[in-house]
Amino acid sequence: MERSGELPLNELPEGCIANALSFTTPLDVARLSAVSPMFKSAAISNVVWERFLPSDVEHILSTSPDGSLLLESVSSKRELYFSVCDNPVLVDNGRRSFSLEKKSGKKRYMLSAMDLVITWSHTPRYWKWNSNPASRFPEVAELITVCWLEIRGKINSSMLSPSILYTANLVFKFSIEAYGLDDQPVEVAMKLDGDKICAHTVCWNEERRRGQQFRTARRPVDLFNFSCRRYVPARESDGHYPKRRGDGWLEIELGDFFCMEGEDGELEMRVFDGTNYWKQGLIVEGIEIRPKEGASPGS
Repeated sequence: MERSGELPLNELPEGCIANALSFTTPLDVARLSAVSPMFKSAAISNVVWERFLPSDVEHILSTSPDGSLLLESVSSKRELYFSVCDNPVLVDNGRRSFSLEKKSGKKRYMLSAMDLVITWSHTPRYWKWNSNPASRFPEVAELITVCWLEIRGKINSSMLSPSILYTANLVFKFSIEAYGLDDQPVEVAMKLDGDKICAHTVCWNEERRRGQQFRTARRPVDLFNFSCRRYVPARESDGHYPKRRGDGWLEIELGDFFCMEGEDGELEMRVFDGTNYWKQGLIVEGIEIRPKEGASPGS
């Protein structure tokens, strides 16, 4: 027998249920919708998906022709959410892409090769710029030949979702003429407003180089050309190897960064190989900054 004043869950107004769902996560809503018609009906409400979308998502999209077109074409907040998750939108004049992580609604950015600082990239003798049908961007950078390989990327931390552990990954491929990219582990580092967050070495080719010893660099090099707390000799990879992405590109982890609430600083990522070995055939699409897989908010 029901106690006086209590209302069964299935008799609650749909708007009340939708409001309660909005305090969960997109993943929770998907699970609840699968087990209850009551939740499934409430789960399509704009109340739910407006809370899952970043508060500035419309502003971000409105600065891009593709984003503006998307805002005009969608019929609901839910449709907008999944569209931005599944189809990264080019922003900043096509130099970056913006998307959301489907499970959480947190922001993801990829800085295109055009948005990176690549040493000698505008010298035709060393690099060339090509269109690539597999890339989301108009152009990618292809290495012709260099000894000094340096790639830098920057993003303001205020553009990212707060209280989230992010990871940065270089996204790349190899041309069929590639050579010289296995001889020496590559030094990578991240810093925030001049303070180094992390530094380690990575290997371009996991299958051919895992577990082998590498030659040391012929001269020590400061990772950022300014005072470093500690130089780490590049003898062998620290265990960071390329992984194949679902879009066919390879990626290699540059480091992690926890984005604090209210933080407003410049996050810089660097890839560096200053050895005297000639290198060729690296194709750079960009650097992706996304929530760390398996990391929960506030971790």
